[in-house]
Amino acid sequence: MLDRPMYLKPDVAIEPLFNQWYVWWYLISPATAPLFVSRLHLKLMQSFVANPDVHVAALQNPALMGGPFINHPVSRVNEVKALLDRTTREQADMLAYTKAVSDLEQLLASSKGESLEPLYAKVPDMLRGFVELHYDLAHRANARIMEPLLYRSSLYKESAQSISLMRVAGDARKYVFSTPRLEGDSPLWLQVPYKHEGIDALFRMRHTPGSPGQVAEMLGVPSTASEAFADLFTETAPRKPEPYTGSGVRVRYFGHACVLMETREVSVLTDPVISYEFPTDQRRFTHADLPEKIDYVLITHGHADHLMMETLLQLRHRIGTIVVPRSNAYSLADPSLRLVLEQTGFKNVIEIDDLQEIKIPGGSLMGIPFIGEHSDLAVQAKTAHLVRLAGRSMLMAADSNALEPRMYQHLSKLVGPLDALYLGMECEGGPMSWMYGPLLSQPLPRKMDQSRRLNGSDSARATEILNHLNPKEVFIYAMGQEPWLRHVMVLQYDETAPQMIESNKFIEVCKGRNIPAARPFLSMEQILE
Repeated sequence: MLDRPMYLKPDVAIEPLFNQWYVWWYLISPATAPLFVSRLHLKLMQSFVANPDVHVAALQNPALMGGPFINHPVSRVNEVKALLDRTTREQADMLAYTKAVSDLEQLLASSKGESLEPLYAKVPDMLRGFVELHYDLAHRANARIMEPLLYRSSLYKESAQSISLMRVAGDARKYVFSTPRLEGDSPLWLQVPYKHEGIDALFRMRHTPGSPGQVAEMLGVPSTASEAFADLFTETAPRKPEPYTGSGVRVRYFGHACVLMETREVSVLTDPVISYEFPTDQRRFTHADLPEKIDYVLITHGHADHLMMETLLQLRHRIGTIVVPRSNAYSLADPSLRLVLEQTGFKNVIEIDDLQEIKIPGGSLMGIPFIGEHSDLAVQAKTAHLVRLAGRSMLMAADSNALEPRMYQHLSKLVGPLDALYLGMECEGGPMSWMYGPLLSQPLPRKMDQSRRLNGSDSARATEILNHLNPKEVFIYAMGQEPWLRHVMVLQYDETAPQMIESNKFIEVCKGRNIPAARPFLSMEQILE
């Protein structure tokens, strides 16, 4: 193995996997991972093994690419069956946990407001000592699962964590959430937990030369994969980022909801999703354009296009502090983002509450309430970030949906006139079951499911935000149109799509008020002085 100083090639990608499935928030928390394994992964694999031709035929239709279909050829049905059998055998406690959660829900449904103390003895054995029973003020019984304790139980399975390394020649990648990775998909599939220091050592070599041999030893790269591992490295130094030394704030749009704000003193990056670097006619910023140290990373919420573990693991060694919204400990739909990141090796994770302010060099960060977009579930771990730097203010509102415009009226005096509003307008999102279905013990009736969608603001609601917050400039972002997001979002809109129609209408509203407005695509840079 090479032991001279070398760099990691800029086209090297990582896929973090859990039990061979692409990982996201709900597959890390031991409070929710068993539900997705039991109610989603097993069902998908059972369906594929029983009727592989149905899956293959369905995926001939691009409109079904994000649906419940495994994207493997019929010839691999035996490999999927082997994974199904191994999952059933090795994750038996996860299946038992899922049943216990369902049984506990049924137990609590029988409560009519009398004391819950006698029910503790009837809690399913697997959950004993991990739950507190309680009523809300309408006397509806529920249970708080003690998530920190679960992380210290056998249900948190670092043994099921792994990473796959590969080089990419372009943006095209298959949709990841409906299809497990199989042995043979990558010669560099390494059984290491996400917190492994070898991951930091590897991705530090994007900008600082290191020894491939030492990293291979740290990661346990088998000798059979040594040639493939060596191909990840080069002696050619990468492009050096341009440090910002000017006055004011340099703002760079990296795509989707990822925005880098820099002053001479500090750097702030939101919802990191970064393109890899390879020859392309589409100009974009990549990892090579990031500062060697990112002082603050801000996460708006846990959806996989905003909290992308694939990108975050690559940046972990660069990040000073990562700021996340505080979760609601009383909802299974809302596991702690802080715990997710701390357990996966991030060193300085802090939670921010609504209207809490964190002082940073030359400015501050404030959590702004983010309502909507989560199918009316009790999800508290979502926040818009008000970033104040060098006398400028930018609200990174993500997918906020102005369901109640008066909230922005109340906020107007606290937020003050904004220099820039960044707002997502995914105004027609997927139905509740598309994301949250595995959390439900019983399927949602179709009418209810279709009514509770993951919607952001349409033009009318975006205009309400505009009315109260008075931004000097508006950017419609987080639309999922950059090609390097297709493997997680599968969104390609034309001008007839509701999202494009509504965002175009909002741009015209802004222009009618002499407020510059744009929908950036691929990349953008501006200086706020």
